[in-house]
Amino acid sequence: MQAIDPGPRGRRTGLEQEVIECRPGSSIDRATGEAEEVLFVLAGTGELTLGGERYPLEPETGAYLAPGEEYEVDSTGRGPLRVVSVRISDPVAADPTADRKARAVVRRLADQEKQAATTARTFRVVADPSTGLQSATHFVGYVPTERAPDHFHTYDEVIYVIEGEGTLHAGGDRTAVAAGSCLELPARTVHCLENTGEGVMRLVAVFRPAGSPAAAYYPDGTPAYPGTPPVMTA
Repeated sequence: MQAIDPGPRGRRTGLEQEVIECRPGSSIDRATGEAEEVLFVLAGTGELTLGGERYPLEPETGAYLAPGEEYEVDSTGRGPLRVVSVRISDPVAADPTADRKARAVVRRLADQEKQAATTARTFRVVADPSTGLQSATHFVGYVPTERAPDHFHTYDEVIYVIEGEGTLHAGGDRTAVAAGSCLELPARTVHCLENTGEGVMRLVAVFRPAGSPAAAYYPDGTPAYPGTPPVMTA
């Protein structure tokens, strides 16, 4: 697993990304502590046990865990269960007036609507405030072979490359990325993740504060996607 941090002066994002692997027939006990946490299943099958309830885990499913929760991950398939975990430190306080029934612990990626972003890129949202995740947006992005212009976001972001290969352009540097690469992009980092392979690159990412993955800006502050509000560059 390749970790890449092109952020300015090493500034961190408050997003902690790791890959968890659970051997067949085994389980892992975990706790969120004061953080929010999201999971995305890369391979294998299993179950998530939370508050006495069991939720099935399979490839391309995401899960959301709130602060102060203890949970168990069980691997029930023939191969290992591999999961990308992102912990969001110092989370936004939950809205006491929010409808708790709206919380979705587990969501299948295939059930989510594909939405448009810049330069023919698309995405599907796995979790955001509408499904219970208070502090961030959890999504899967699809990067075509058409290179996008350099741009920046106003949110901090971590990315895990699910499949494909490419080049990360950031800060004047070019870094090769491939399946298994982990990237960290602090807010306002001018960059472009270029797909240099033959097929669509897929990635799973988390950014804070929550919003739309389509919200991007060119280096001069001009919105890169219609409907995105302008932003100051200074």
